[in-house]
Amino acid sequence: VQLQASGGGLVQTGGSLRLSCAASGRTLRGYTLGWFRQATGKEREFVGVIRSTNSNPIYADSVKGRFTISRDNAKSTLDLQMNSLQPEDTAVYYCATTSTIIYSNLGVPSSYHYWGQGTQVTVSS
Repeated sequence: VQLQASGGGLVQTGGSLRLSCAASGRTLRGYTLGWFRQATGKEREFVGVIRSTNSNPIYADSVKGRFTISRDNAKSTLDLQMNSLQPEDTAVYYCATTSTIIYSNLGVPSSYHYWGQGTQVTVSS
């Protein structure tokens, strides 16, 4: 599976961006899809995840209520709608996927086998 993330950019505080992640190589049906981010000098952190069952996404507390994850299995795409962006949201955002994962590891980066190249999101104050 190859993932390609896009949609990053520079936005002012309070603004919005929509990130997309497109998969090639195989369908994403049956895969768990996640978003992670990594700020300069910090470890990669969990943003949110949507499982193959298309159940309700799970979000990190820091983005809950502001970010929305969605997936389109037919198109093999994953989106991240980010609203009310804050300077602390500045990071490189990565999409990731895996075919098998246990619930307790949904937020653990090492549990994901395939990663996109990342897209930079910068929020100016």
